[in-house]
Formats: sequence, structure tokens, C-alpha cells
Amino acid sequence: MGAGGEAFTDPAKAGPDFVLQGEYQGSVETPDGVKTYGGQVIALGDGKFRIVGFEGGLPGDGWSRGDGQTVIDAKSENGQITAKTERADLVVGNGKIAVLVDGRELGALKKVEHKSDTLGKKPPKGAAVLFDGTSADQFQDGKLVDGKWLGATNCFSKKKLGDHQLHIEFRTPFMPKSSGQGRGNSGVYMQSRYELQVLDSFGLEGKNNECGGIYSISEPNVNMCLPPLAWQTYDIDFTAAKYDADGKKTTNARATIKHNGVVIHDDLELTHGTPGRHGEGPEPDSLF
Repeated sequence: MGAGGEAFTDPAKAGPDFVLQGEYQGSVETPDGVKTYGGQVIALGDGKFRIVGFEGGLPGDGWSRGDGQTVIDAKSENGQITAKTERADLVVGNGKIAVLVDGRELGALKKVEHKSDTLGKKPPKGAAVLFDGTSADQFQDGKLVDGKWLGATNCFSKKKLGDHQLHIEFRTPFMPKSSGQGRGNSGVYMQSRYELQVLDSFGLEGKNNECGGIYSISEPNVNMCLPPLAWQTYDIDFTAAKYDADGKKTTNARATIKHNGVVIHDDLELTHGTPGRHGEGPEPDSLF
């Protein structure tokens, strides 16, 4: 599935569906007591939405893979979404998801805007700053977008890296009429050899070809992708593969990766390179 519509980069121009889309969290009265729930509302274009409910809270904040989850499709009308589940009616609007049974509100999930605890992180002493928002000179084929952002133009760092720690901030466009790999598809290639996916995977399962996945190697422990146009972070601790004097690989590369402050790969062994740029090798290589 691919692209099917306009890409918005300005929230002010993104339209009414963008306002309803987002993350919600709160408490709801149930027959078993008051429980915490999380909700993700994903815009699908032309007033169509998918609502994903999480028992225990949002991913990375109470919910983990395997916990209870509900997925329903719905439409908006007059600035709000109404939907039905087996147990309750939902009304999305005015910054909340109201949960009702027989017309009585049993609780509400309020809209939240999560921010990574490493967003805006200051570089440590001695760090090489590849991009500071003022110049793309550290990148071959690098281009500034709106005079302050590094565009996804297949650029690569002039500096070549071995073992390293990397902090990178990114955001994906709002593309409600697109789907799957057509929503803001890009990637961060560690050492030009191992692709950490960038994609608007908000509300998806979190596969190895979605945001936080390492293509063909591993899905993230949890899908920590934020809604489109939200700034997100990757913090990567990368150890390069080792080779002997004959050029034979003796030890695989490894990586620990945080997405928006949550560990999604913990000392993961990178058993092979991923397609898209360079094959594995002993020499340092660029960030791509």
C-alpha cells in the first residue's frame, strides 16, 4: 500500500482530522474496578479514523506487547467521532475520549502530547555535532528545509563512524490518505549498513519494516511511534562488527536503541547488513 494524497508539514494547515488524531489516556470505571486505558486515534482521510484501545495505558506507559488491545474503525461528524465497542460507546472530541454505557459516562481518556525525555538533548563534551539546524555542510548532498531542518534527501555524513553513540531527532509528515509504507518512509542507516526504520507507524503493530524496526532483523519491543508532525528521537549505542586480518567477520555488530526515551532494542545482535546502501565491512562508514 502506498501514497494517495497530500503530505502536510504545517499543523495549522492539516485540517480537522489532524485535531482529533492523537494519543489519549485516562481512567474508566469497569465491573472490576477503575482501570487505566490508553487510546490512539489515527486519521485515515476524509473523516475516517481507526481507534486503538490499550488496556493498562499507552505503549511504553503501562501497555506492553501481548496486553489487551481493541481496534475499531469509525467516522467523524460535526467535529467529533462516535464509535461502538462490545462494552461501551465512545465519543472523541473536545480533547478527550468519553466512555459511556447506557448514556452514562464511566470515564474519559484525555488527549496527551508525549515528548521524548531526550528531545533537545545537549551534546556531551567532545561530541561531533553533525547537524545543528544552521548548516548541512557535514553531509554530502545535504539540504536545509525551511532554513532549519535537514531534509531526507539521501544525504550521508562526511564523517565516517566505527563504534559510536548517536542522538537524532526527526518527524514524519501528516499523510492521512496514504497508508503503510507510503506514510513518511525513510530510515537511519547505522554505518550505512543497518537500517533503523523511519515511518509514520502511529497506531500500527510495530513490525521490522515500521518505525523502530531494523529491517529483516528485528521488530521493536514496543511501537513507540508518536503521531505525525510530533518530534521524535532515536538514541543509539552502536558497536561495530569485528573482522580478522583476512577480512572475515568474527563478531556481529550490536545496538541498543531508545525510541522516544524507551528501549526498543536492548543489546541487539545485528546478524547481517540490510539492503539499501552498503554491505558489511571492517572499515568505518557514514551515517546515512
